Amino acid sequence: MDINQLKQKFIEIFGDNGEALRVFSSPGRVNLIGEHTDYNGGYVFPAALTLSSTVVARPRKDRQINLIATDLGIMVSASLDELEKHKDIKWGNYQLGVADELQKAGYKLVGCDMLFHDTVPLGSGLSSSAAIEVVTAITLVTLGNEAHGVNSGIDMVEMAKISQTAEHNYVGVNCGIMDQFASAMGKANHAIFLDCKDLSFEHVPLDLKGYRIVISNTKKKRSLGAVKYNERRSECEAGLEILKKAIPGISCLGEISAEQFEKNKHLITDEVVRKRVEHVIYEDDRVLKSVEALKKGDLHSFGRYMIESHNSLRDLYEVTGLELDTLVEEALKIDGVIGSRMTGAGFGGCTVSIVREDAVDRFIEDVGSAYTQKTGITAEFYVSEVGDGGREIK
Repeated sequence: MDINQLKQKFIEIFGDNGEALRVFSSPGRVNLIGEHTDYNGGYVFPAALTLSSTVVARPRKDRQINLIATDLGIMVSASLDELEKHKDIKWGNYQLGVADELQKAGYKLVGCDMLFHDTVPLGSGLSSSAAIEVVTAITLVTLGNEAHGVNSGIDMVEMAKISQTAEHNYVGVNCGIMDQFASAMGKANHAIFLDCKDLSFEHVPLDLKGYRIVISNTKKKRSLGAVKYNERRSECEAGLEILKKAIPGISCLGEISAEQFEKNKHLITDEVVRKRVEHVIYEDDRVLKSVEALKKGDLHSFGRYMIESHNSLRDLYEVTGLELDTLVEEALKIDGVIGSRMTGAGFGGCTVSIVREDAVDRFIEDVGSAYTQKTGITAEFYVSEVGDGGREIK
């Protein structure tokens, strides 16, 4: 749906009281490299997509929030004064969690009607949840500030932090900051080099020089709340505690160099824990090398680091599986593909590939056919641009 169609849909649902409708949008993201490093205080390299969560909104005179989506027939209604009551709802918990955390942070909100339209595939690993959280935060803060005469602009880094906190406290998923940060701070035709220790970042130009980003969706649903995700976090924390005894002053795996790890890895006697830590240490190193390669315009080296990243996620972190591995293996058989890897938490979701423009159609046809033959599942493919972060659409 385009913006005019969304506004018409809003009026069909909520009526037309003559007040102007506001439109806000925030994107999903693809992480180009740097997986499972964010919650370890390491480096990530995401880019915002043009797949997004869009909201048409209008303030109300009361304290009620009404939420509905274009692809759902259920209206969720909640009072801003009783948000704790709604933690267990199936849809709407991300939005209400953000409202709850905004109020705890001191923001003065107003009731509003909100129609959501999402083009980020749910459960794909492209951060549909972060897109919903960030666009909700922008919408609620904008409407609340205007109602209360607050003229200051919106701190988008703070919106990312509050969205992350909402996912921790309201939804119950102990996610890292990358997804919300990329959704809030994305910039068209740039990737974000983000240090998750202190949130320092740099927008790095992404000049693909005749190549396209192709995202392949396994269509195997997976949840960040799954046991395996929290299990990996615990294993990394266990490895960190051991290394702290040998490397004074460190607070996260992201502060450990490859040289320090090699010198002290024998202290981690649990082989599984050692493998998890090894992935994080060398994945950080790959992010640094990738940023330098792209600054030099060396796409092929970047593609090689992507492949190395996938192999590490498969062999050391063990978060890939048949579906993701098949998509990467088949992608790398296509002439014109210079890099491919899983992206997101793993156990399903998507891969990201760098594909020469004239090979994109063949990629989709051949990879899709081979994937269905091996898994019995029909994959989906998205040829996405790199877009801007959360904003109001005037």
